[in-house]
Amino acid sequence: MVLKSIAAGVIVALGGTTVFAADEPVIGLITKTETNPFFVKMKEGAAEAAKAKGAKLLTGAGKADGDNAGQVTAMENMVAAGAKTILIVPSDSKAIVPSIKKARDKGVLVIALDSPTDPSDAVDALFATNNYRAGELIGQYAKAALAGKPPVVVTLDLFPGHPVGAQRHNGFMKGLGLAAPEAKSNELGKGPEIVCMADSYGDQAKGQTAMENCLQKAPGVNLVYTINEPAAAGAYNALKKAGKEKGVIIVSVDGGCQGVKDVGAGKIAATSQQYPLTMASMGVEAGVDFAKTGKKPSGYTDTGVVLIAASPQAGVKSMAVDKGLELCWGKK
Repeated sequence: MVLKSIAAGVIVALGGTTVFAADEPVIGLITKTETNPFFVKMKEGAAEAAKAKGAKLLTGAGKADGDNAGQVTAMENMVAAGAKTILIVPSDSKAIVPSIKKARDKGVLVIALDSPTDPSDAVDALFATNNYRAGELIGQYAKAALAGKPPVVVTLDLFPGHPVGAQRHNGFMKGLGLAAPEAKSNELGKGPEIVCMADSYGDQAKGQTAMENCLQKAPGVNLVYTINEPAAAGAYNALKKAGKEKGVIIVSVDGGCQGVKDVGAGKIAATSQQYPLTMASMGVEAGVDFAKTGKKPSGYTDTGVVLIAASPQAGVKSMAVDKGLELCWGKK
């Protein structure tokens, strides 16, 4: 199995001949970044599946979360390199759509992983966590953990307009028992219980800064929702710096190994675990099947989500930390 990296902005030099055997399907994987551990695991899953299925895997990514131009370049390079299936985690759910259409018009199967496009039918299929459900689970946990105390909430979100950010945020609101937008909405819900909302871009340093700023506005916060576990780590650092870490519940989403360890250490109260390795391996398998039979997958496939908590709450089903560590970002 050959895994070739197509970095954002790099043109693939093919000369005049193909670099792949005709009987080996060529599949591309484009993630948001090369460095985020979530996407590193996704890449590992795709590589394992490609090796097992006898496919060639090309990989590429943007330079940072939100880098649509980098993803566009990676997609164009992969099509030029002969990829017949492209798996993509869209950084910008709307801006990437014209490039996806160009690829599909050339007969390329395009599957979104983890994050939907806008509109969702811009791709052939979506393999992803039910992010609204992931939010609901941590909201339900938080409601139980507050034990009747009125919630004073800070939300550390992704960035405006991203479907995953909206779905997790709004699902959290619903699970907490607040009035919340429906799962299809890309707008972040608001309410009097949410005293500060800030964008973290899923980054620990930005999450810490955002939490520090929110503490200035809302020193009485007792519950923090975060888009992912790096943002949660940043929130915890800010709270600890302010001497407030023991009086605030932090909930998050991802279920990465470090995030689950942070649950065990008491930094995060609970997190919803998703399975990027499953997403990637399912995508590769679908690509190989398409190459062999011409059959395309369609619609949305839920790749699973489970609540991980160190201190279970009555009426809220959760998995223990040790089991979460066994499964972190693997196959459920």
